[in-house]
Amino acid sequence: MQKWRATRRLLLNSYSSKSLFHHPRSNPISDHSTTISRSSSGFESWTSRIHYRHFATAMIQRNPAFSSLNSDDINYFKGILGEKNVIEDEDALLFANTDWMRKYKGSSKLLLQPRTTQEVSEVLKYCNSRRLAVVPQGGNTGLVGGSVPVFDEVIINVGSMKQVISFDKVSGVLVCEAGCILENLVSFLNNQGFIMPLDLGAKGSCQIGGNVSTNAGGLRLVRYGSLHGTVLGIEAVLANGDVLDMLGTLRKDNTGYDLKHLFIGSEGSLGIVTKVSILTPPKLSSVNVAFLACKDYSSCQKLLFEAKRRLGEILSAFEFLDNESLNLALNHLEGVRNPLPPSMHNFYVLIETTGSDESYDKEKLEAFLLRSMEGGLISDGVIAQDINQASSFWNIREGVPEALMKAGAVYKYDLSLPVEKMYNLVEEMRTKLGNSAKVIGYGHLGDGNLHLNISTPQYDDAILAQIEPFVYEWTSKQRGSISAEHGLGLMKANKIFYSKSHETVQLMASIKKLMDPNGILNPYKVLPHSIFSYS
Repeated sequence: MQKWRATRRLLLNSYSSKSLFHHPRSNPISDHSTTISRSSSGFESWTSRIHYRHFATAMIQRNPAFSSLNSDDINYFKGILGEKNVIEDEDALLFANTDWMRKYKGSSKLLLQPRTTQEVSEVLKYCNSRRLAVVPQGGNTGLVGGSVPVFDEVIINVGSMKQVISFDKVSGVLVCEAGCILENLVSFLNNQGFIMPLDLGAKGSCQIGGNVSTNAGGLRLVRYGSLHGTVLGIEAVLANGDVLDMLGTLRKDNTGYDLKHLFIGSEGSLGIVTKVSILTPPKLSSVNVAFLACKDYSSCQKLLFEAKRRLGEILSAFEFLDNESLNLALNHLEGVRNPLPPSMHNFYVLIETTGSDESYDKEKLEAFLLRSMEGGLISDGVIAQDINQASSFWNIREGVPEALMKAGAVYKYDLSLPVEKMYNLVEEMRTKLGNSAKVIGYGHLGDGNLHLNISTPQYDDAILAQIEPFVYEWTSKQRGSISAEHGLGLMKANKIFYSKSHETVQLMASIKKLMDPNGILNPYKVLPHSIFSYS
């Protein structure tokens, strides 16, 4: 214990506890369905610093069965929503048409902002009758082109539906509308003594309806599981305008098919989620964060195994990043300093524990860290001594995507893989690309989610050809998933067969055809274009 404590004291004297960003753990650039502020000045200021290109329509044809918008349609929508909620302004449409990476850009001429489920129902019923394609949109924080139009689809943004409907302190069940911003729900629950089971770097912009529709993962999945487990019910509107009331608040309900799961992760392709009921855990008083160094990836794996055994019920996050990731953060993020100076190590692990007994939890964590250091799993480390230092540790991990964007062009891959093989892909990609690119690996080690990023000075088709389909083929051979938490969207719709069998995809297509026979909901996304015939 003395060795660990001595190391910690040394580091505390040399490392500033000042928070790196204005708000702890609300970095707007993250690998969890992330966005920037959608204000005009912020958007243009940010995007003027990044490299971009458009991929939207290169290999896709507009479905000729879809109608084109006309003045009668616009007048009808104004009659339902009111004139101010029918947006035709070019500047507003620019933001709604473009994803934050400026990788995908549609050409929609209309943005609708319904305020109630009934309004969503009336809009969809009309669009279905006219065969007007639509794209559901929340915070527009996706990374795979799922929340922006491909062509001229009508954008239905649910951001005006942002009411908390009810909260039960006994059960911890929150019921709210789909347009509630995640950070606002976090603040609401904090005042009630509870927390959201979902925590994303994009929480200042993303909305709960979009989180549910993409089955967003995030930083707390290792503790609280996915939204398939914490979402108790939803309300959704089908393509024909029918409203499905599945807004249950019961933890046990075994009456027939549990249809809500069809909408969790279907990215708005089966219906638009309008309300959500979600189980929220109590806020616990004891939180500890440690930033650790490991000599190799094998040590990171063994440390995870030991953390699950030794920390057990208090382990709430287990994140890892390689030295390339930390180097990027140090070189491209203002104010970032190495938590473990002066050396650079091969790998870093961030561990968070959450419990109800501060002295017991800290003692348990320190005993685990001492044991791990004596066993050679940890080369160095520090425990945060206050909320500012804890935030600075988290902001290093969450700031890596921002650093990547500032470094130049970036190819991003969000993969689920067996933990023991996860970093092999990073090493093989480095061998394959040589000096033509930097390959960075980091992510949620606690749930086997690798964020593989390839950084280059500018986009290059020759480099892309070396990355794809190799990265998908490699993942498929390991029986991994080509989308761990970002979804498929437009980017990976045609890549689904790397993770799902033809029979499985065909059944998905049958469900899509049953629930949306005209195919108006978020077309060209999620499912491969080859299984749809346009006539």
